Amino acid sequence: MAASLTTADLAHLRRALELAELGRGRVSPNPLVGAVVVRDGEVIGEGYHAELGELHAERAALKDCAERGEDPRGATMYVTLEPCAHTGRQPPCVEAILEAGIGRVVIGSDDPSEKASGRGPRMLRDGGVEVELAAGEEATAARLLNQPFRKHARTGQPLVTLKMAMTLDGRTTIPEGDSPWISGPESRDLVHRWRAESDAIAVGIGTVLADDPLLTARRPARSSFAPQSGSNLDRGAEGRQPLRVVFDRQARLPLDSQLLRTLDASPVLVVVSQAADQGRLAALRDAGAEILLAEEIDGALTDLSRRSLTSLFLEGGRTLASAFLASGAIDEARTFIAPVILGQIASRAGGGAGGTTPEEASATAGGGGSPAPTGPARQVALSREVEEIGNDVLITARFKEW
Repeated sequence: MAASLTTADLAHLRRALELAELGRGRVSPNPLVGAVVVRDGEVIGEGYHAELGELHAERAALKDCAERGEDPRGATMYVTLEPCAHTGRQPPCVEAILEAGIGRVVIGSDDPSEKASGRGPRMLRDGGVEVELAAGEEATAARLLNQPFRKHARTGQPLVTLKMAMTLDGRTTIPEGDSPWISGPESRDLVHRWRAESDAIAVGIGTVLADDPLLTARRPARSSFAPQSGSNLDRGAEGRQPLRVVFDRQARLPLDSQLLRTLDASPVLVVVSQAADQGRLAALRDAGAEILLAEEIDGALTDLSRRSLTSLFLEGGRTLASAFLASGAIDEARTFIAPVILGQIASRAGGGAGGTTPEEASATAGGGGSPAPTGPARQVALSREVEEIGNDVLITARFKEW
């Protein structure tokens, strides 16, 4: 049962949430977790899961206690996710909490994975530790912090986030000879941060043929939160490079594309159909690309999840976006609206005013070269946020919560 926590409890739990953010882009497929140890109203230890395979937040916080010369016996630990009770890359955190003599544990959210699901809190209670579960805004924030992890645990698929940029008159492509960008530099910097925080980036073959994108993250994944003054918690790790995924039914990815010329930066996975030419498939494999055979979006997502990918950042391609929407696969959308009007334009590949090129129309899922199937008539967001990014407006809409 959720506890009625004090104002001080909630403040310490919010600090644990801030710490958890510092691991973003560095711990997947593990969850983001932060922990704070408090005795007599004073913080005596802090920690977060900083790198995959390294200390979990609880053990990091207890280590911080030791380095400060503080004894955590009888103290309260605030942790954003229920402590693990199983051995993985690290030993169970429950054991460390019991050995340290922690007297009370306040938990931000449950762990829905099969290995957890309440085992940790039960073991703590059996060991004489008072355990309380948060409710309200802090509990919601703790759940939202780990949507990729939670969806992967519950469905076996990665969280899908759709990124779009459009003008005031709804255009998503620009005329040939104009600036290649719709959104401003601040928005583009933010997109690079999102890329670095994602396990994989996906585009349709139409986008590749039109733009020859690189799809790497050219900014480090960094949080807006910082450890408290005097702490050594911020290790300043650089952002990683995500897997680059191209939905390409006919295996038309050019062998001289930037994607295949930069395999040393990040691997490339090409999602193809059974109709793909075997010669082209062989050439792509020889060039170093990985090949995934999948006829439907759902099958492709399940296969990606088997590779321990918990988040997919969907960029570029109205037809690819439409196919994902038709499959009900979009969990969140982030749309930049730029203060620009383009009017009626023809696409760079001779498409109509909407900007869908012939190449894009044969990008992926759906009917082997036909436009993407018609999806649900309307999807209403569960929540939305609106903020200014430079001169642009960013609308973030969440359609599912896990």
